[in-house]
Amino acid sequence: MAIFKKRQQLKADVPAHIAIVMDGNGRWAQKRGLPRTAGHTAGAANFKKITMYAAKIGVKYLTLYTFSTENWRRSDDEVGALMRLFKQYLEEALRDFLEENIKVNFLGDTEAFNDELKALIEDVKEVSRNRTGMVLNLAMNYGGRAEIAHAVNEALKDNHGCITEEDISKHLYTAGMPDPDLIIRPSGEMRISNFLLWQGAYSEFLFLSTLWPDFKPADLDSAIIEFNRRSRRFGGA
Repeated sequence: MAIFKKRQQLKADVPAHIAIVMDGNGRWAQKRGLPRTAGHTAGAANFKKITMYAAKIGVKYLTLYTFSTENWRRSDDEVGALMRLFKQYLEEALRDFLEENIKVNFLGDTEAFNDELKALIEDVKEVSRNRTGMVLNLAMNYGGRAEIAHAVNEALKDNHGCITEEDISKHLYTAGMPDPDLIIRPSGEMRISNFLLWQGAYSEFLFLSTLWPDFKPADLDSAIIEFNRRSRRFGGA
């Protein structure tokens, strides 16, 4: 509570864009003798809590890594459970975020999902299209390398000459948004796992041992305080 009150007085210090790798669900469940799917359910509940809290404290863009292009390699049972959870996520977004001024956006190749999920994705985008509050980016079937390849191919359609960094940037899934200031990865893993490879060039990274279902608003507060201790030079002296 003291941390939150302190930052209420320093709202300008809240990073505009925070990205989080929601990692550690399976290990959370295994530590408790539960199936991995139980961890994903716990992680889904935490997704709602952290999203609401981030909007409350003034984060302008929140990007959550929910399912990577590589996650299709997991067992059929686990992938099936994740697809059911995504359906639940989206149905709850339509219901629970109805009164919230949160705009929901999707990063990744959503054409890979079944027709029911694709229809829900379009419904969520349409319902939240004109909202002016925090932008919630859900990275679903997302891969950083695939995103860059997609952006280059789209840039080539527009420009048959020399492709610049700006040409690529305007065709990324996050076109028009600021790059993340802070990328957080709970779970103890210390790698970026193909997440926001282009956008994270000058992001501050914070790796935590906490597993995602145990990641609390106080952990987000602490991460923001750590972010403000750092000096960002963007390659300068």
